[in-house]
Amino acid sequence: MPKKVLAPEQFSYVQTSDGIDEFRLEKNGLRVLLYEDDAAPVANVMVTYHVGSRNEAAGYTGATHLLEHLMFKGSKNFNKKNKKQIWNLLEARGARLNATTWFDRTNYYETVPSEFLEDALAIEADRMRNAYIREEDRASEMTVVRNEFEWGENSPFEALDKNIWATAYQAHPYHHSTIGWRSDIENVSIKRLKEFYDTFYWPNNATLTLIGNFNRETTFPLIAKYFGVHSKSPHDIPPMYTTEPRQEGERRLFVSRNSTTRIVGIAHKTPEGAHADTHALQILASIVGRGRTGRLYSVLVDSGRATNIMSWVMPLHDNGLFMIYATLTPKTAHEDAEKIILHQYEDIKKNGVTAAEVARAQTQIVSDMAFARDGYYNIASALNESIALGDWTFYTTFKEKILKVTPEDVARVARTYLDKSQSTVGYFIPKKNK
Repeated sequence: MPKKVLAPEQFSYVQTSDGIDEFRLEKNGLRVLLYEDDAAPVANVMVTYHVGSRNEAAGYTGATHLLEHLMFKGSKNFNKKNKKQIWNLLEARGARLNATTWFDRTNYYETVPSEFLEDALAIEADRMRNAYIREEDRASEMTVVRNEFEWGENSPFEALDKNIWATAYQAHPYHHSTIGWRSDIENVSIKRLKEFYDTFYWPNNATLTLIGNFNRETTFPLIAKYFGVHSKSPHDIPPMYTTEPRQEGERRLFVSRNSTTRIVGIAHKTPEGAHADTHALQILASIVGRGRTGRLYSVLVDSGRATNIMSWVMPLHDNGLFMIYATLTPKTAHEDAEKIILHQYEDIKKNGVTAAEVARAQTQIVSDMAFARDGYYNIASALNESIALGDWTFYTTFKEKILKVTPEDVARVARTYLDKSQSTVGYFIPKKNK
């Protein structure tokens, strides 16, 4: 019989899954996830905002990522003037901290010795609504972000991947890479960034996750003390209502730059991440292209046609992509590698996969999950992605559902989603010196 979970004053209890309890701060709608574990005297604090590049548009692509940088530059109660800079204060307490941005979310996190949990909560609550969003910080951080953008431009894989996403999606904002387009990074105004911050960064558009060694009886009052000072947003959080129209045929692109690297990338549309077929697609990706045990390793890498194979399915809030990339050896034609990959797809659609292949893929994925639970931050990070796709219990039920996938499920999703008319094929081709 499941334990009875009581909600303290100011909070309401929502649900429990695999030891994680969900509560709601009634005053402002902040969602709170708690997972207590005393294996180490530390705790991880993570605030996930339900905003990412999915919520951006032309003119301010990359806004979420640029705000990620600005929100470390100070807030009302934690700033350089009062000698309480975020980085300095937390690092002096032995904390590890950072933030990340992705399509559907932004997260800010600290792993701190348990006795300093209050500091982390105070900082996250303060910058939720009191962050300095200033022009002088935008100007300096813009150059940092632009350097990150240029690093990506210098990577053949990153360049091809960005262009595949931009080609696969025409209407949906997954078209834009999370870092944004160069002209938007350089020219977005501080006024526009402040408007974006004031639109999305509210407690009712955020999830606070605490994992590790803490006492919930003393922690609930701290959450109420620091986050309870904020009201819910005075407006409805704007929904992102653009959907990607059904693709009406194969799409192709070519990226040609100075490089010696040669890559084939193939992507197929998949359903939203919370869809039941996601688990069978994960198994399919592992069978096709995971390391030495993947089907394509022997026909591409062992044969000397490629140096590397990568495949994965990206579970996102909205429809995602099933992707495979092959880095080719100098004498292998892009067309030949593409034919080999697609031949494997057709073989699976026609003849299916074996029970042994499914079992091996399940073992690999479950093993990945075990490693992902090694450390409080790793748990929070994995949970964060499930929060982003719209259902945090996707994380807690993932193993159970992976183990239920059958060979018939894998063949079915291959036939359903590995459709040429729903594919985007990209070649990275080295530019010949004149």
